[in-house]
Amino acid sequence: MSTFKEKTHHYYLQLVQDRIDVFRDMISALTEDSKNDAKGSAGDKHETALSMMHIEQEKLNHKLSEVLTQKAILDKIDPLKVLDTIALGSLVKANGIFLYLSTALPKVSIEGINVIALSPQSPLGAKLMGNQVGFAFEINGTRYCIESVE
Repeated sequence: MSTFKEKTHHYYLQLVQDRIDVFRDMISALTEDSKNDAKGSAGDKHETALSMMHIEQEKLNHKLSEVLTQKAILDKIDPLKVLDTIALGSLVKANGIFLYLSTALPKVSIEGINVIALSPQSPLGAKLMGNQVGFAFEINGTRYCIESVE
């Protein structure tokens, strides 16, 4: 039986892995298209199309690099490790909201509970880091109180 934190970690790992697979497939398809296009075309239209494909490929490679960085951060986290002090990998409940300190990723719903993954470098993440249950603070006019840390 895994904990909610383990399920959260696994869910985000799977989300990032799925994105990696999609970007790799798209890059591979573009590479294949440019090889096929190069065989039968010549002239300005061909050069423009090839140039556009290369630009698109560069964009996809950049996005793939970002997602690989997110995966590297998630890979460093041991979801079994429970700390009293908030650190990378902590699952924090503040104001009834679950926050997973890892890397900036979309809000997800696990077992009907919303979880927001945020970077320790974000304003909210930076405020949370190094603190414990009971710590209260304010960001942008919203008061937060840490209810639990996993």
